[in-house]
Amino acid sequence: MFKKFLIAASLMGLVLAGCSSTPNKPDEGASVEDRTTESTGSGGTGGASSTGLPGGGAFQGNPLDNPSSPLSVRTFYFDFDSSEIKPADQESILAHGRYLAENADMSVSLDGHTDERGSREYNIGLGEQRAQAVRRMLLFQGATDQQVEVISYGEEKPVADGHDEMSYSQNRRVEIVYKR
Repeated sequence: MFKKFLIAASLMGLVLAGCSSTPNKPDEGASVEDRTTESTGSGGTGGASSTGLPGGGAFQGNPLDNPSSPLSVRTFYFDFDSSEIKPADQESILAHGRYLAENADMSVSLDGHTDERGSREYNIGLGEQRAQAVRRMLLFQGATDQQVEVISYGEEKPVADGHDEMSYSQNRRVEIVYKR
């Protein structure tokens, strides 16, 4: 538990250290969202959106619909028998937490899932642990308890029906589902 807190605190320090009051020059390298989502060919990242998230300058509309925003990533995958959030997913989860903190009228369901291995009871528990790990990160960024609901489906709602590692890896996930 303490290790997870240190990781979250370190990540927050990196986020704060990366903040600047001067805009980035277009040629200063690829943006973070270019590493996590495919480029849409729309050019640079522009300024910041009203939520302070990268990629919001050129996009008009709901930031949740911006394909170059970290908010566009709403499914997070887990290793076998683990509820530890992968470092590559932390930025997107933190962005969702900031978005919820700035939009009190929004709420989410965190749907925890597992692959088919293990007993039904074990998988329900593991799905809950995964969703709770994401919940903690959202709350760390200012989301409230009332905005975040945790549901565990265990192995009951697979997205891949195979019985191999490729299918299992797609089923070990937490999905952020936005509600109004």
